Amino acid sequence: MLIFAGCKQGSLQYEAAADTTAVEAADSEILLPNPDDAVTTNENTESYAELIENPFESPKTAPLSTFSIDVDNAAYTNIRRFLNNGQPVPKDAVRVEEMVNFFKYQYPQPVDEHPFSINTEYSQSPWNAKHKLLRIGLQGKNIPTYNLPASNLVFLIDVSGSMSDENKLPLLKESMKVLVKELRAKDKVSIVVYAGAAGVVLEPTSGEDKETIIEAFDNLNAGGSTAGGEGIELAYQLAKQNFIKDGNNRVILATDGDFNVGKSSDADMEDLIEEKRKSGIFLTVLGYGMGNYKDSKMEILADKGNGNYAYIDNIQEANRFLGREFKGSLFAIAKDVKIQIEFNPKHVQAYRLIGYENRKLKAEDFKNDAVDAGELGSGHTVTALYEIIPVGVDSDFVPSDLKYTKVKTDSESQYNEELATIKFRYKKPDGEKSIEMIKTIADQAISLEQSSRDFKFSSAVAWFGLKLRDSKYLSEKSTDAIKHLAQSGLSYDEDGYKAEFIRLVETVN
Repeated sequence: MLIFAGCKQGSLQYEAAADTTAVEAADSEILLPNPDDAVTTNENTESYAELIENPFESPKTAPLSTFSIDVDNAAYTNIRRFLNNGQPVPKDAVRVEEMVNFFKYQYPQPVDEHPFSINTEYSQSPWNAKHKLLRIGLQGKNIPTYNLPASNLVFLIDVSGSMSDENKLPLLKESMKVLVKELRAKDKVSIVVYAGAAGVVLEPTSGEDKETIIEAFDNLNAGGSTAGGEGIELAYQLAKQNFIKDGNNRVILATDGDFNVGKSSDADMEDLIEEKRKSGIFLTVLGYGMGNYKDSKMEILADKGNGNYAYIDNIQEANRFLGREFKGSLFAIAKDVKIQIEFNPKHVQAYRLIGYENRKLKAEDFKNDAVDAGELGSGHTVTALYEIIPVGVDSDFVPSDLKYTKVKTDSESQYNEELATIKFRYKKPDGEKSIEMIKTIADQAISLEQSSRDFKFSSAVAWFGLKLRDSKYLSEKSTDAIKHLAQSGLSYDEDGYKAEFIRLVETVN
């Protein structure tokens, strides 16, 4: 039982059950559970949701491929952490689409009323010589910071004992300072903490008052068990109380994901977040730490909460995600963005979506506005890749002895020149009715050598992800070949992330 004795900005007092250290805060200091209670272990108890790789499908038996966009990139920074530490990468930690979408590509800005442009490129598959690769790229409209709506941000900080390591709460504090620097006077910030119990340590404060906000973060300490569900309830309650109409209302959860008290099961947390999503409040999940890292839980929270998910492995990543990419990370320009593609069986024998395994939707979900999908932020890019087996190509990945599915396609069809038709649906950030966009893709493949640098680099990243997953659909697995393709696609790399990727490739045999 949690009894609040009083709560005001800079001051928090409450009494908790016998197994929880009381939290008291004076105006100058926030005293959280005793750090001596922190639980440390060398045992690796990280958890990742099982991923079953997308198979090849025939457009005759599965005419539609439907999925939600994914702007998360937590998988890439987590993989980078493993490789930099010389550790094997867990197979289920590799979400190929998040690796591809970590990097920025030079798609043109939208020129019409829609919040994103649609771009496609069709070339050869670098890992299966007889196959083709279709790249679909979305570019979100880049909105100047001064034109962005006011923000109501509620930081929900895990201060449980498992957060005591240097790469958890201490790194979290430093990374929050990066974000605070980006705040404007019209933005409001609140801070909720949770350990054995949850409480408010900073009432809504103007983004102009940066010293007060940073001081509140600096005074946090780790200790106690984790009541994640209770913290989420309180954070959303505070966000709702201070809701800004037509503004950016968002809860920012920072944790290692180790929820072990209260609503601890993935199903319970999923239900809770799906309910909170209806409030119009978005969710950003920031993951920290290693050893007991619960990727599976945090991905569920972000996916179900109209949100995004990043893994902060060092201060450089904090500077990237919370600093330079502040707008794209925290300001949605479109929500529930869905993609549905219909391949022409005249040209396509089979197709396979690379990654997005946990973002796939039923065909009927595409037009169902009650079905949740991903959000797109200001300036965000989203890339999806389809591997295609053209008609007439013998392949080990599709059956060749089927009798009744060999239906001849009308050679005089008016759609002979089309490879596919692709449809998009999205809602405005505060909208409830989706808007549809349609684009046709010509059956005109170019050689890999003629493809753009962005096509080459994004293909190399996907190829490396498939290698890390030990994909059964990979014919060519040469590290040197992946490195060569990435080098040929190296461009627009002021921050050096693409060069860093090439160095990571070199660490894997």
